[in-house]
Amino acid sequence: KMPASIPEADGRHRASAAFSLSFLSLVFSITAFSSSYWCEGTRKVAKPFCKGDSKGDLCIRFNSPDGNGSQAVQYIWETGDDKFVEKKFHAGIWYSCEEMINEDGEKCRSFISLTPASDRGVLWLSIVAELLYVLLLLTGNILMSVEMCYYSSVIDGLKINAFSAVVTVLAGLLGMVAHMMYTTVFQMTVNLGPEDWRPHTWDYGWSYGLAWTSFACCMAAAVTTINKYTKTILEFKHKRKKLERSFRIQYKFAD
Repeated sequence: KMPASIPEADGRHRASAAFSLSFLSLVFSITAFSSSYWCEGTRKVAKPFCKGDSKGDLCIRFNSPDGNGSQAVQYIWETGDDKFVEKKFHAGIWYSCEEMINEDGEKCRSFISLTPASDRGVLWLSIVAELLYVLLLLTGNILMSVEMCYYSSVIDGLKINAFSAVVTVLAGLLGMVAHMMYTTVFQMTVNLGPEDWRPHTWDYGWSYGLAWTSFACCMAAAVTTINKYTKTILEFKHKRKKLERSFRIQYKFAD
């Protein structure tokens, strides 16, 4: 009785591990897809003129009332980084936001409107692939939860296990393609996008890392599910061979 219960307990552990990995992948993918921190960096813009009593290094005091006009000439011929300020920005699939100078808050624009017209088709394909990725992950989670709570038939459980493995693998492939397409679109937007948006420096943000972590969890869940299916099939074959061997022995004794 004890040896029979060990494979069942091992199968339950594998099923719960696969479900946990798939659920983590789903949470990470939804968080990354809805955020705007796939890429972060700075934009170098000219300092605005100071308005009213505003002071500081983020604006230029220009033509003060007590001056004699020489400051205007000095400013026009002045060069260097003193005339510029770096504004932080972050961008995702949906929005690109940058901080305001001398004001609180951020100014956000649709990332789709910033993308060059020739690359918008690729961006829309990326968005559709991301949505399908989330949908397939959700389907895989539902199938795995049904398998964990389904005790009617071992064969039906195997069918659900096989289907959830296929769905999870397809989800992982779609997620990988979607992330790579967005990376390509963002790099093209950096080079060919509007002049008033192009970043001075940029790097990938936490959402981008979370998206690829979701992909890694998804593939780990797929491997665990396939491994459980394969091991169950091998156990069935082993039990069938033992049963056939015992029948042969009984038949010989009967003869």
